[in-house]
Amino acid sequence: MIDLLPMGQQSLFGIIISLMVLTIVWWSIQSFKFDLFLKNPDGVKAKVLLVMVALALTHIITRFLLDYLEWSTNLRYLF
Repeated sequence: MIDLLPMGQQSLFGIIISLMVLTIVWWSIQSFKFDLFLKNPDGVKAKVLLVMVALALTHIITRFLLDYLEWSTNLRYLF
């Protein structure tokens, strides 16, 4: 990930970023009307689907942010 940080600090940084992104994704996904697409929006299956969608979006966004940070720090090796 980031060459300047030791492995433990990289891991902690990744966890913190993931939790921050999860909080933002969970907050923003609450405004989406899933009940329009589900048979039983108050059921357990709907809640599990909501959690899985939030986790999937969190993974995608976190991966992008951490990759972008790594790429931008590696630009110094270009010249």
